[in-house]
Amino acid sequence: MAAKKLAAVKAPPLSLNLFWRTFVLLAILLAGGITAWVITLRQLEFEPRAVQAAQQIASLVNLSRAALRYSDGINRIAVVKTMSEQEAVRVLPREPGDQWEPFATDRFTRLVTNDLRNRLGEETLVARSVNGVPALWVGFNIGPDPYWMQAEYARLQTLTPGTWFVWVGVALLATLLGSAAVARLINKPLKNLSFAASRIREGEFDSRLDETTITSEIRAVNIGFNRMARELAKVEEERAVMLAGISHDLRTPLARLRLEAEISVSDDEARRNMAMDIDQLDAIIDKFMDYARPDDTRTVQVDATAVVEREAASFRDTTQIRFSIKLPPHLIVMGDDTELGRVFANLFENARRYGRSIETGVARVSISHVVAADSVIITVRDHGPGVAPEKLGQLTTPFFRGDAARTAATGAGLGLAIVKKALQRIDAGLELANARDGGLIAHIRLKRG
Repeated sequence: MAAKKLAAVKAPPLSLNLFWRTFVLLAILLAGGITAWVITLRQLEFEPRAVQAAQQIASLVNLSRAALRYSDGINRIAVVKTMSEQEAVRVLPREPGDQWEPFATDRFTRLVTNDLRNRLGEETLVARSVNGVPALWVGFNIGPDPYWMQAEYARLQTLTPGTWFVWVGVALLATLLGSAAVARLINKPLKNLSFAASRIREGEFDSRLDETTITSEIRAVNIGFNRMARELAKVEEERAVMLAGISHDLRTPLARLRLEAEISVSDDEARRNMAMDIDQLDAIIDKFMDYARPDDTRTVQVDATAVVEREAASFRDTTQIRFSIKLPPHLIVMGDDTELGRVFANLFENARRYGRSIETGVARVSISHVVAADSVIITVRDHGPGVAPEKLGQLTTPFFRGDAARTAATGAGLGLAIVKKALQRIDAGLELANARDGGLIAHIRLKRG
């Protein structure tokens, strides 16, 4: 038979907390902005830089041409020597057999070459090496005499790719640090809210959030949350008072009714039936009290085997229920002795009422265990008719009964709801299923001690 497992909601395959989600989105946004600005700036300064470089080189050529044109042979040698020493510029005669390589090889150098020719004349030569000597060479004429001017590449110095990478890397690092700071500021109030909500869930209603923060939306949320916490604390206090009142006010007249029935009713069967009805009312009050108990349990090491044997021993009538306990001695788990006792008592009572065999009328209950990693799974199984598969998921709902037979049963419909809530108090889990050959199975997952 198909079984519907009661399990916690699984997280999606890809899950990010709010901090990392905000951080990643901010980092992508800012990194994209930096990249766009770098590309834009490079495009905007590309042509002006080429024009500026060509203007500097053309000025050097014009100065060199003027200095050489108006100097005689002796002074011309002195001028050339001075330019070479102070400006790192050499002027050499251009020979017909000189071997040179064009300077224009990419977009930037083509812009420089074209601008130099526009400024110096179409006959101007621009080379990157002459006779195997790499440099910036500009060929010009002084009258009928051709010359080469040799200058350093530093005059056309541009930002190298390595420099760009350094600056972009620094900008990206600053972006990541800034994104982390902003994400932390955004995430902090929500993290505080999440922590306060978890404390409320654990029954600690004294959690208070800052109502003086400068962010209006967060301040409004914090004020509303604190108001809710105060209201819940008030409701919890009123519930405790109400439950204490119910327990006191109902049990006193029930005790009087039982005493009066024992004294005044002469019919033994009527007296016995009245006593059973009073006991049932008293048991229902106990169920309500157990279900509404505050969630303030702390887990300690508990001998699960001893708890199971103690609760099973309280069911003495072997004509109604029989146990087969297959647990090792001293099976230590993390839990609470009272809560675990309540869990097994309700499971055994549920089996006694609804898990009886059709042939014998006796409920046979098997208790076994499996150790899985850091958990212990204790299985409680009856051999009764089981439950319709579509109703398995509703068995732990308060006041729900699984079939028509249970509607006529003498219970409040809280047994398995109490089991689930008691296990939640000690951070344990419950899973219900139908056995293949009949009967209801309850798997209780506890942490190993």
